[in-house]
Amino acid sequence: MSHERLWAPWRMAYIATAKDADAHEEGCFLCRYRDEQRDAENFVVSRGKHTICVLNRFPYNNGHVLIAPLAHKGALDELDDAELLGCMHDLRRLADAFSRILQPHGFNIGLNLGRAAGAGLPGHLHWHLVPRWNGDTNFMTVVDDVRVISQSLSALYELLKSAVEPAG
Repeated sequence: MSHERLWAPWRMAYIATAKDADAHEEGCFLCRYRDEQRDAENFVVSRGKHTICVLNRFPYNNGHVLIAPLAHKGALDELDDAELLGCMHDLRRLADAFSRILQPHGFNIGLNLGRAAGAGLPGHLHWHLVPRWNGDTNFMTVVDDVRVISQSLSALYELLKSAVEPAG
């Protein structure tokens, strides 16, 4: 039996930098982005008093953004009310911005708690906000679980940065 191969060398950047950040901030890209203050380079869309919002470098769809508390916390019961409310406000604010600038037909919003649930960074909670359009699944996804993203991260970042109200 022969297997088809799909070369995706861009994934090496993700694999090479992925570290187990379950218990420590070292290796956590959200903590690194929080501390570096290089927002355009890191695609940090906004910062709030308790939150950070970042475009996903390995998106499921155009506009895939991560909303996280600033603090490196891996369980919902570790968040205080201000952190939890800040994340929910940012989810609403970004969904509104995407509705205005990209006009998606819907959204997927999710939180993966723990590695077994699919969390790639289980040590630092983060919600996924993924804009969706009718018909956005094409033959590439059906045939070989490949996604075609129609806009560069840089172009989306510039568009979103100008549309997002400052975090409160």
